[in-house]
Amino acid sequence: MIRNLLAATAVLMIATAAQAQEPARGGPATDVPLLPGARLAADCGNLLSLSGSAFCVTAPLGEIGALADAYIADLETRLWLAAGGDDNRVVFVKRRDGGGCDGLQMQAFYDTSKADVTATDPGYLAFATIPGDICAAQPASPAAPPAAAGTVPQ
Repeated sequence: MIRNLLAATAVLMIATAAQAQEPARGGPATDVPLLPGARLAADCGNLLSLSGSAFCVTAPLGEIGALADAYIADLETRLWLAAGGDDNRVVFVKRRDGGGCDGLQMQAFYDTSKADVTATDPGYLAFATIPGDICAAQPASPAAPPAAAGTVPQ
């Protein structure tokens, strides 16, 4: 009970800030199951412009933390490895058979436009692919051009 309340409090505190910083997303994750305690939310609560670009589930906000933990455990059984994220987002990576990696992200959120939010209000988890090969080498930073002969470096 206390864990659920702490999870709900954490989601409430971080969701507003995290909504402003959204990484690139591909399309809805199609291999994510509907776990016990989750209900399909095809419209993603009409929040964050996720409808149609993510697979979303909903549960009471007080249960979202435990549900997110269950999804993380389920994804790990499918060889998705948690590789990063922030307080309400987890980024997963999975090696491709032919090389490279696929990416998936899970984001927790709720309706921040409501003045009074309780543990019984709906919370959401959205699952979306990350486009491209997320294990591909990033381009190197361009080196500073060499100083011309006879000039003083700045």
